[in-house]
Amino acid sequence: MNRRRCATAAITLVCALTVLASTGQAFAAPEPPPPSRAGAAEDAPKKSLEEVRQEIEALYRKAASATDAYNLAEEQADKQSAEIVKLAREIVKGQARIDDLKNRAGAAARAQYRDGGLPPEARLVLTDDPQLFLDGAGRIQQGQKATRDLLGELTRTQADLAAYTKDASAQWRKLEANRVKQAKAKKEINSQIAAAKKIEDKLEKEQRERLLQLERNAEYKAQTAWLSSGVLKEISRSASPQGKKAVQFATAQIGKPYVWGAEGPGSYDCSGLTSQAWSAAGKGIPRTSQEQWRLLPRIEIKDLRPGDLIIYHADASHVGMYIGDGAIVHAPRPGRNVTITGAGSMAILGVVRPDK
Repeated sequence: MNRRRCATAAITLVCALTVLASTGQAFAAPEPPPPSRAGAAEDAPKKSLEEVRQEIEALYRKAASATDAYNLAEEQADKQSAEIVKLAREIVKGQARIDDLKNRAGAAARAQYRDGGLPPEARLVLTDDPQLFLDGAGRIQQGQKATRDLLGELTRTQADLAAYTKDASAQWRKLEANRVKQAKAKKEINSQIAAAKKIEDKLEKEQRERLLQLERNAEYKAQTAWLSSGVLKEISRSASPQGKKAVQFATAQIGKPYVWGAEGPGSYDCSGLTSQAWSAAGKGIPRTSQEQWRLLPRIEIKDLRPGDLIIYHADASHVGMYIGDGAIVHAPRPGRNVTITGAGSMAILGVVRPDK
């Protein structure tokens, strides 16, 4: 219930901003209070808090890009592992088939040896019975065809086995390459997050509070400008049945922490939240924000409806789910929880609709 009240309050706030923007009234965002002399430390950062905010934001953006790379490598590695298992089963089946064919060919050779080593044609010539001759000729033709079929199947099975083995080797090389990508991306993620936290740890409590206020101010200004632009023709379109289910799932996660690479149920990263929400609605979509942008149907911003995914930044490194009234639900970044914010509070790359 607390999450629902929080969600309702946040949506109401965005609606209020929408009304203000549509009536043409201009309201200046509140400025953060000046720092107190008592709270200033001798080793305070030389940069302004706004510059610090931008630096921290840039670091978390880099971490988000690396997280997308990690998630994509992990998804591909999972697919390749499954393909290797499938190919291994085919290899086992193929080898068993070859062993069976070889046994049958060996049985035929042993039978011929027991008959004195004479080929069937030679034994047929020696018979004086015309009927036996005709019957024998038919059996010889059948036997020759069976032998050709046996050898043909053996050849095809050996070729298939060689192809399966080659494919398995290729998949294994790809798997190892993606493991390397994962390790590199993980190192990059941890490095960027550590750098951001190091900067934040140097700030005093009052400075952190002002930094959070600066973040909110930046979001407020961006959202107000976005709504004032008139890009949204209608902010209260109805969601599709699947879209409603996706929104219900996503908003039910409000308050859970952001953890990079997480897909729930206790924590999420941005694309982990959106992919799991649509999975809960019965629609499988790509795991990462970049793949969601690349593969899902795109729509115009003016046609936004709840359940649509808004992709952010030029590198498609962030995604949120539109819930109506100019707002999104998203997992922002490390140190933050799943929350509701203005859809225009970040730089929009485009919109995709999973159930189009």
